[in-house]
Amino acid sequence: MIFDDDLTSCAELVQQADPDRFLATMATPVAARPLLFALYAFNIELSRAPWASQESMIAEMRVQWWRDIGAEIQQGGPVRRHNVSTPLGRLLKPELAINIDVMAEARRWDIYRDPFADEAAFAKYIDDTSGSLMWMAAASLGEADEAIVRRFAYGVGIANWLLAIPALEAQKRVPLLDGTAKGVQKLARHGLAELTAAQKARHLVSKEASAALLAGWQARGILKQASQNPERVANGSLGQSEFRRRTGLIWRSASGRW
Repeated sequence: MIFDDDLTSCAELVQQADPDRFLATMATPVAARPLLFALYAFNIELSRAPWASQESMIAEMRVQWWRDIGAEIQQGGPVRRHNVSTPLGRLLKPELAINIDVMAEARRWDIYRDPFADEAAFAKYIDDTSGSLMWMAAASLGEADEAIVRRFAYGVGIANWLLAIPALEAQKRVPLLDGTAKGVQKLARHGLAELTAAQKARHLVSKEASAALLAGWQARGILKQASQNPERVANGSLGQSEFRRRTGLIWRSASGRW
């Protein structure tokens, strides 16, 4: 697909707001990039919606807008004009758009300051956001086992959540059920276990669909850091050097071993 103005806008948005997914997308086959850029741009827009206003009603309306977009895509008809929703409507399979509603409902948690009710509620949030995004991407690109994709996405989601802890706490949110060192270690180890289980079954994800999982190339390293040095979560020092990040991405892209 030729990159028109809308897709170019999506790619630029991802490059600016989600540089890691931008790098991962640029490491995928050219044919996979339009769909990935449209999905990742959508994810950015949806994740910003709850924070767009201090007024909860306005934030709810912005989240609802994306739920309506998802419903329009599901129906297979025209999708309202927007630089992200327009290409998304062209590229996403209608039967996968139900995940947009799931993601939007989960993002309502971001509007308010209530903590997660329990571990099940937290796990559902991670699966509904990280899992749904990665599943839409993988299922759009090729054959894949949904459970395996979601297990991998859960580990990736935990890694990304731990990276976001300082910013969430600065916004007076309560992002963790147990913010102690032991609690962080337990969460990181659970994420690692999910990654490992998914990777053992990577044969159930086709080469084409695997392009969607490349976005999680840093997750294992981040989760290991959090498990070994949980204090790095609070002080925001998780992450690898630029050299290790890029070489890790190149190796996974070349080997196909997400």
